[in-house]
Amino acid sequence: MNYYQSRSPLANIPPIVKNLLLINGIMLLATYVFGDVMYDKLGLFYPASPSFRPYQFITHMFMHGNFVHLFFNMYALFMFGCALEYVWGSKRFFLFYMATGIGASLIQILVYYINIQIIAINLPIEALELAKSEGTKLLQESQNWTGSLGKLNLLLNTSMVGASGAIYGVLLGYGMLFPNNVLQLLFPPVALKAKWFVLIFGALELILGITDRGGNVAHFAHLGGMIFAYMLIRIWRHKKRAYF
Repeated sequence: MNYYQSRSPLANIPPIVKNLLLINGIMLLATYVFGDVMYDKLGLFYPASPSFRPYQFITHMFMHGNFVHLFFNMYALFMFGCALEYVWGSKRFFLFYMATGIGASLIQILVYYINIQIIAINLPIEALELAKSEGTKLLQESQNWTGSLGKLNLLLNTSMVGASGAIYGVLLGYGMLFPNNVLQLLFPPVALKAKWFVLIFGALELILGITDRGGNVAHFAHLGGMIFAYMLIRIWRHKKRAYF
């Protein structure tokens, strides 16, 4: 007698990608249950903000603003991350994912620092202290100052969330390991080799970052993930040549 053994749809997903999908999903559900306190505690704040904690460099990678944000990040992780984990193994892929995600946040913090310095030039020192002491409470009440002080407050006291930096690192890693694999896009409905897909996305993020377009999207964090991914893969390739 033949028995049919059903398999979980997650059975063929490698362990790190599988666990990342599950953890990110659970964290979004937790935000629906506990509300904004999750973002206040686990999102990444600028280091000069009173809400900043060092652990946020890690926890913000598992937080998402809404289901759409989560879906597209996790879909990209599934599409491209599985191939990288199969090639590198779970330990190296996990290191890659975390390093690119943290690296992306460091680049975005650097961009915040530059913007804050530019704004602060034309503000008295009391304004900076006011933003640090009162800015978080004001934003929690859905209010803000106008003009330069309001912009400064947003940079200081708005949290950054999402796995996008690591996801863009995964995307670049896929493009470097499988440059000639053809990807069929849905929007627009065209086929592109992975290397061109990565270059187009990188150029688009650079343009949007420089022109400051795209709403609340941290474009330089995306670029940061790609930069750290490129450096890490180049280091690994150099070490491999050194040993062999």
